[in-house]
Amino acid sequence: MRIAFIGLGVMGYPMAGHLQQAGHDVQVFNRTAKKAQQWVETYAGTAFPTPAQAAQGAQVVFVCVGNDDDVRSVVYGEDGVLASMAAGTVLVDHTTASADLARELDSVCRRQHVAFLDAPVSGGQAGAENGQLTVMVGGEASTLDQVQPLLATYSRYVGLQGPAGSGQLAKMVNQICIAGVVQGLAEGLQFAKNAGLDQEKLVAAISKGAAGSWQMENRSATMWRGEFNFGFAVDWMRKDLQIAINEAQNNGSRLPLTALIDQFYGDIQASGGNRFDTSSLITRLGSAKETQAKS
Repeated sequence: MRIAFIGLGVMGYPMAGHLQQAGHDVQVFNRTAKKAQQWVETYAGTAFPTPAQAAQGAQVVFVCVGNDDDVRSVVYGEDGVLASMAAGTVLVDHTTASADLARELDSVCRRQHVAFLDAPVSGGQAGAENGQLTVMVGGEASTLDQVQPLLATYSRYVGLQGPAGSGQLAKMVNQICIAGVVQGLAEGLQFAKNAGLDQEKLVAAISKGAAGSWQMENRSATMWRGEFNFGFAVDWMRKDLQIAINEAQNNGSRLPLTALIDQFYGDIQASGGNRFDTSSLITRLGSAKETQAKS
């Protein structure tokens, strides 16, 4: 298939690569042209100077950028993908954005006879590189059926959550749960350190029980060592949590723990840890500040 991929960040870069390696003809756009050219040198495919040109002739257009405004900037206008997308094509937005934006895009696409899916992902950079992402989808089942083989090139699970906007709502739940788990793990590890426990022996034991989690398996050792210069950045987590908190105000949900942890991440930003991995929550906890200095 001829495919367009808009946005070659830490997630989009390998995702577009998987599509190209699967034998599809991938046309890319990235705001930083040098990054797009680097992608072409790595995977082949073709880079274009505008989203509209990248989407020309594409049967499916994928977008994976930063936030609501970024999505609008590459979708709308004479240089946006919708300017060149033909009737019967599909727009898939992998950006973690608001449910309101997803519903807006769905409405606009329908008027242009373009199908739309909001499809935020989970699994981080490693998941994207290894083709092991989870994709939470909002939209029509028939549209998902059309693009399922494409999503399968970089995912291990794809789940339809409901109509447009439902994928974004599911991603909000995902981030709410992650925030609570990381804070709990940070407090537990700092307690263990203060108590003189051995990290490897501790995690080997408790990770096999009810306390086990992806965060424990993949982040406990680096948290213990004070290593945070990798992974999903605090800046992006705060963006995601703010989306969830705003949506909670709309649907009447109470998120007291999420709001508190969002403030904790604000503390990390204020101390210069904007690009630290989300596991850097441990840097706030007493003597764990020494780990931040090591990072």
